[in-house]
Amino acid sequence: MPSAKTTSKKSKGLTYAEAGVDIDAGDAVVDLIKPALRRTHTQRVMGRHGAFAGMFRLDYNETLFKRNYRDPVLVACTDGVGTKVKLAADRGILDTVGIDCVAMNVNDLIVQGAEPLFFLDYLGLSRVDPPETASIIEGVAKGCEIAGCALIGGECAEMPDIYEPGDFDIAGFAVGVVELSRAVDPARVEDGDMLIGLTSSGIHSNGYSLVRRIIDKAGLDLDRVYPETGDDRPLIEVLLEPTRIYARPIVKLLSSYKVKKVVSGMAHITGGGLPGNLDRALHDRVDAVVDLDSWEVPPLFKFLQEQGGVDTDEMYRVFNMGVGYVLIVRPTFADAVISKLKKYGESPFLMGRITRGKGTVKF
Repeated sequence: MPSAKTTSKKSKGLTYAEAGVDIDAGDAVVDLIKPALRRTHTQRVMGRHGAFAGMFRLDYNETLFKRNYRDPVLVACTDGVGTKVKLAADRGILDTVGIDCVAMNVNDLIVQGAEPLFFLDYLGLSRVDPPETASIIEGVAKGCEIAGCALIGGECAEMPDIYEPGDFDIAGFAVGVVELSRAVDPARVEDGDMLIGLTSSGIHSNGYSLVRRIIDKAGLDLDRVYPETGDDRPLIEVLLEPTRIYARPIVKLLSSYKVKKVVSGMAHITGGGLPGNLDRALHDRVDAVVDLDSWEVPPLFKFLQEQGGVDTDEMYRVFNMGVGYVLIVRPTFADAVISKLKKYGESPFLMGRITRGKGTVKF
């Protein structure tokens, strides 16, 4: 075994850094992101920064924690940001895709009626540049703050043989909890229930392979302002607008009904659009009838459709078209739910109803 004196000498042989992996840069990132992680922690987070694994305490101590579960069910999911990261990497805009990563996970999690508890991220990249890498992870921490969950760990993998210089990918893993009796079950959806839509913040994180193809086909200038998008920012900023996180308002809404199960179903509108996601909230004896005139499709989607010559049906299959989340609620409570969601900062609207059917989405 080499002595400490021997190992302290400068090596003359091949090093890990020369192979493309900088351990010191990785350690620097851990130090840089510490404040961002701490901002997401509550008393339920245990262990120290930089440990091999994160620890999170389920809140059974009533004197310490504000919420207790009699029959808790853990809910978990994982997702990434897709090729939206390619646009971000190419333009060096790194502080928003972390928010997208959190959103794609927690927005799925809350569909089950769960409260997000904690989050872990995985970042694979060609080279660890401490400030740039920290900027990505700080975006993850910001997303966790918005969602009300703790960022308790993650992995940063430097793999120059896998990623081209400047390229990276990010994925996340979210865990939440729901009281078994309060878990959302599609079997509860009934004929007559109402559909309530929540507006998206833009494209969110699906369909970017098509977006990038439209950009190339139409020769769009990412640094130019296109008034047709309905936005006064350069196109690249419009396209990289972070995915809206619905966790806090949905958790507040569900917790405001302690006994009555007012919400019978929910759907996060991701890849597949409304027809490919709303049907996942249905059973095979009902249909969701969507009124396309109930909301104004944001100008950005119309701009992309015109620039790419994309069929309308394809647009609705690929993009959220301005609707990022849908709730299915009992008809007598629809107005009350809309009122609550507005109070929580959302822009809800009635967008259709449930009828007898075969588990499909109709327009």
